[in-house]
Amino acid sequence: MTVSDDSGTWRPVAGADILRLRARMRGRIRAFFDASDVLEVDTPGLSAAAPTEPRVEPVRARVLGEPRFLQTSPEFPMKRLLAAGVGDCWQLARVYRDGERGRWHQPEFDLLEWYRLGFDHHELMEEVEAVIAATLAPHRAVPAAEYIPYADAFRCYAGVDPLTAGMDELRSTAGEKGLSPVPGLADDDRDGWLDRVLTGLVAPRFAPDRLTFLYDWPASQAALARIDADDPRVAARFEAFWGELELANGFHELADAAEQRARFEAENRTRGAEGDAAVPIDERLLAALEAGLPDCAGVALGFDRLVMLAAGADTIDAVLPFPFERA
Repeated sequence: MTVSDDSGTWRPVAGADILRLRARMRGRIRAFFDASDVLEVDTPGLSAAAPTEPRVEPVRARVLGEPRFLQTSPEFPMKRLLAAGVGDCWQLARVYRDGERGRWHQPEFDLLEWYRLGFDHHELMEEVEAVIAATLAPHRAVPAAEYIPYADAFRCYAGVDPLTAGMDELRSTAGEKGLSPVPGLADDDRDGWLDRVLTGLVAPRFAPDRLTFLYDWPASQAALARIDADDPRVAARFEAFWGELELANGFHELADAAEQRARFEAENRTRGAEGDAAVPIDERLLAALEAGLPDCAGVALGFDRLVMLAAGADTIDAVLPFPFERA
């Protein structure tokens, strides 16, 4: 029996021109890292553990009768490679995150991730700018980037100090400027309100035609970054934006296994308080940190969003052959 699909959803969204663009951009990324003597690596797409970060939901699977997770990022296995002595490394990985769908989000997407030994987050920001320029330059102008401390950006664009403001001040600042809380945002979720102010008031003020690096984030949002030794209120973390489109998230990496375990456990407690299931802590990563992670900085960059910029596309769907609904 022949089954027909008159809706046309069997057809790809992105045409051959976009597919060729994606291939050329991959080639330029590979050439950049080859010239820098950074090793391309591959790591598993399935794992027995997953990141505990409350706002990153892994896709769960069962393989050979055992529970597994599709990788949300290749970060943990790449750090195990670093601890084993492979040196500077990179990969372009397919990753999966549940609950992420929208103009700039897909549950399945390509993530460029790399690690540089001896770099701090400032040196890595400069290399991120160089990678993006080398990848985008044939398709659009890439002016010099702007570098702004997180706290300065909040003071300038939202009129609030994110390091000292209390909950009442954050909520009133948002309300006075017309920002309503997102669904599920609790009144006492300080980091959630900081994110609301960032996305609603700060990022929209970034220049629309160039990169902006926002660095030295609040310590409460350190994730896997180390805390600044001179100012414990901030973490050695950055994000890169093009206009208000977030492209990359990077850290001067935390190498303290005990501190990382404490963060994982705290994040799982937060997941429980928010009604989300805890995820297994990656004991192999912690063992690698215990064995010795070299001093390094690492970053994850959304490849599909980079293609959006090269193609002049408004949505991530436009640069994918088969977005989620057509997969």
